Amino acid sequence: MPREELPWESPPEEAVSHPGHGLPHDRPSISDDPPQTTAPASGPPDSTTHSSGRPRIIALDVLRGFALCEILLANIQLMATGTSAVVVQPMGAWDPWLGLPIFSLLFGIGFALLLDSAARRVSRPRLVLLRRLGALLAIGLVHMLLWPGEILTDYAVVGMVILLPSTWLPRWAMAGLAAALIPGALIFGGGGPLLIAGLFLLGSALVRYGVIEQLERSTRGPLLLGLLFAAGLTCALWAQASMRAVGATTYLSSLSSMADLLLVGVYVCGLLLLLRTPLRPVLRFLFAPLGRMALTNYLTATLLVLAASHILGLPIGQSSTTAYWTAGAILTAQWLFCTLWLRRYRQGPIEWLWRWATWTHRPPLSRARTS
Repeated sequence: MPREELPWESPPEEAVSHPGHGLPHDRPSISDDPPQTTAPASGPPDSTTHSSGRPRIIALDVLRGFALCEILLANIQLMATGTSAVVVQPMGAWDPWLGLPIFSLLFGIGFALLLDSAARRVSRPRLVLLRRLGALLAIGLVHMLLWPGEILTDYAVVGMVILLPSTWLPRWAMAGLAAALIPGALIFGGGGPLLIAGLFLLGSALVRYGVIEQLERSTRGPLLLGLLFAAGLTCALWAQASMRAVGATTYLSSLSSMADLLLVGVYVCGLLLLLRTPLRPVLRFLFAPLGRMALTNYLTATLLVLAASHILGLPIGQSSTTAYWTAGAILTAQWLFCTLWLRRYRQGPIEWLWRWATWTHRPPLSRARTS
């Protein structure tokens, strides 16, 4: 789940300052248009530029693609059996929650970027956001007929109830709400919609404080933050072990959820650091195509899993080995499709329909050919 206003797509225009919130101007955008030029390997980060001359933040595509892979691996057995993702852990020790926080954070980031873009294009930008969330809700309700554990409906509802109204708040209030909701969700609910709301708000606050525009340029920030997350994770795991040793189980669930979230932070910071190394082209090659078409991939994965389980008769729900091999085959097929599709088209087919519903006019799909 997951570049525009939501985690599955990115805004076509550059982000602009949010009126009244002191956002920096000329913030890098995350466009759906295919890259036209790439910075040299020895030069600055290759946030590719587009025909419009606007840069693309490759790191967000990579993060989205990585999260998409984890979500499929975590949920594939639940998809095959038609159960909900909150009932059981599908693959033993594999943690199914690593992808959800990343997508939730990206959702908030994309939402703030789209609001900036819409504010520049139309007189009622929040109406654009409302249409976007309404279309996502409709997609999610249809998807729910195939798999009850899907997350799009939750994202749409939380977006309407929490994220959209928060756009009238100053950025410090948004950040404060995120700082209250995230630990509160872990302590009292173990996650759920409150955690999603907190991560949405955190992602939007990061945009409004100008953090996202530095994402491709900073090494020290992810390094220090990653070390902080790792230290917190160590403390959380030590506390869990100590509580189990004395038989105290009251806060074990909350500690487990906190450890999961800290682990997500370690993964995200680790990927951002790796993107500042010679491994950047490899990570981009592997994950960016999946990330650029994440909504299409998320939805088609359900169809492919159901087909493999019910038509081909693969025992995905009963065999972890079969589940892993099936997930690998699906991701490989999706990666090939995305790579070929994006050579000709600006964005995925579902992303294109979603944008059409957002702006109420048909956007271009094919890439413009240049001589």
